[in-house]
Amino acid sequence: MKITKYILIIILNLNINVYADINIEFENWKKDFKKLALKNNISEKTFDIVISNTKFLPDVIKYDRFQPEFYEDTKTYISKRTSDKKVSKGLSFYQKNSKLIKSVENKFNIEQDLLLSLMGIETNFGTYVGKMDILSSLATLSFDKRRTEFFTNELLILLKLIEKKQINYETLFGSWAGAFGFFQFMPSTMKNYAIDYDNNGSIDLKNNRDAYASAANYLNQIGWKSGQPCFLKVNLSNDVPKNYLNVSAKKLHHKKKLKFFNKFITNIDDIDPKYENFQVAIITPDKDIIPNSDTLNPAFIVFDNYEIILQWNRSLRFALAVCTLKNKFKNELQ
Repeated sequence: MKITKYILIIILNLNINVYADINIEFENWKKDFKKLALKNNISEKTFDIVISNTKFLPDVIKYDRFQPEFYEDTKTYISKRTSDKKVSKGLSFYQKNSKLIKSVENKFNIEQDLLLSLMGIETNFGTYVGKMDILSSLATLSFDKRRTEFFTNELLILLKLIEKKQINYETLFGSWAGAFGFFQFMPSTMKNYAIDYDNNGSIDLKNNRDAYASAANYLNQIGWKSGQPCFLKVNLSNDVPKNYLNVSAKKLHHKKKLKFFNKFITNIDDIDPKYENFQVAIITPDKDIIPNSDTLNPAFIVFDNYEIILQWNRSLRFALAVCTLKNKFKNELQ
């Protein structure tokens, strides 16, 4: 027992020393980052107020290394995010906000069921927006070596929004990765697409009006095609060439007209012929992610709108979940 106790004490002391060293490195990083911020027209006053209290968050590094969409199989991932309970909560939200939702749909030509789906999956209709200090999260990820350039840029953009008083820095609590508001916008998305829909002089993405309009504007600007399909589940024959199968969300390859793939789809009779001239790709999201998964199952034909959702979040499962929940809302709201 004494040996075990001593070992635990040694491990504890090692961890304390490691974190002490990291915190020193982080404080030194902030000094260097301040020089970069000032070069990017961030005032010293803004920097000192906003960044001085940021802390290195070790949990953020842990979350960055383990994201559930990379480990859960597709069926599990989708079922968790598109449950009957989720649909019921979304319909309740819709009843309370139908006037706003319909006005946004008409103005931006983005279906109400899609906006409901995204808000439901991102933040459970605004009830869970995250509690992380976004400024510390972004600073931690900028300091980290894995994706330094991306998160440094996001942090600089956020500082510029704060500098211009477009965003109130005191409200910036959200996801571990720095996403904010009811639709989880990253700073670059805020900069490019967020809207002051209620014309009160600032953008509040934890306000239904600004958040909903901003999400619709984003989808409209990146090319969502209202009324067009997102994906179809298919059964593939064993002779389908493996190079046609997409397993990564980074860039879908070997896109063809649906009719080209007909010979490899064993349930083709279940698919409406009106889609045969649409450009599509095949995805097999479990392959290379889930150990011992079936190469050809599950498989999906995905359309242009699916790739629009990938621009929102580069995850094959996320896009499938969004479109699945969208279809459930569509059926309920007809």
